Amino acid sequence: MTLADVSSILHKSDPAPVKIVNGESRLPILLVCEHAGQAIPQSLNRLGLPQHVVDSHRGWDIGALAVANDVAARLGAPLVVQTYSRLVIDSNRPPDSPSAVPPEVDGVTIPGNLGITPTEQRQRAREIFDPLNAAITQRMADLQPRGCFSIHSFTPVMGGRARPWHAGFLSRRDLDTAQALMESVAAQRPDLTLAINEPYQIDDETDWFIPRHAEPSGAAHTLIEIRNDLITHPEGAAEWAKLIAVAISEVLPETDT
Repeated sequence: MTLADVSSILHKSDPAPVKIVNGESRLPILLVCEHAGQAIPQSLNRLGLPQHVVDSHRGWDIGALAVANDVAARLGAPLVVQTYSRLVIDSNRPPDSPSAVPPEVDGVTIPGNLGITPTEQRQRAREIFDPLNAAITQRMADLQPRGCFSIHSFTPVMGGRARPWHAGFLSRRDLDTAQALMESVAAQRPDLTLAINEPYQIDDETDWFIPRHAEPSGAAHTLIEIRNDLITHPEGAAEWAKLIAVAISEVLPETDT
């Protein structure tokens, strides 16, 4: 079987997989939000899930899009957004990875992902992952950014384990930028519990944007994780957007907030 034998999973009534915010901006900073969306192609019948699962942290990074949009507005920076749920295919993982189309997330089985074939996974990648990856590649080439930052959120409890941090700053080869961002946020809000490389670490098997785009570019970079209970409401999202925008501006001082 080839990809040509698999019917398209996206129909005309489905949203486009990528949204570009501030697409005409020439500011040499790129923002990315890979887990922004909750959309599921109609052909996948909501992956057999009740809506409350799609609405939970399993289906998307709650609050991340609100923060990313606000940071983009404050800086005037371009932002690349994935509109589909991470449960369809995770746009921040290698697209052929078993974890890119998860059969289970935080104790919940994803029926529509059980028994997916390699050909079906490649089809999801072709229609949903590849457009986002191409958009990032194009903007990295066009902008030659001095800095690129991916905005995520994480659940306060995962697998029964409490996560005490308010935010984490993830990097592998550019710990200086992660540290500088964290120090800026800490200076603005000394009451916060912040960490480097928590609650996750960057590696080639479970990450895409940092290993495949940010590191090769040589640009300053960090993946920013914010605890989602802090940004579920507009006031919290705006507060964190301000913290992050100020921090980026201090790391890359030509930018304005």
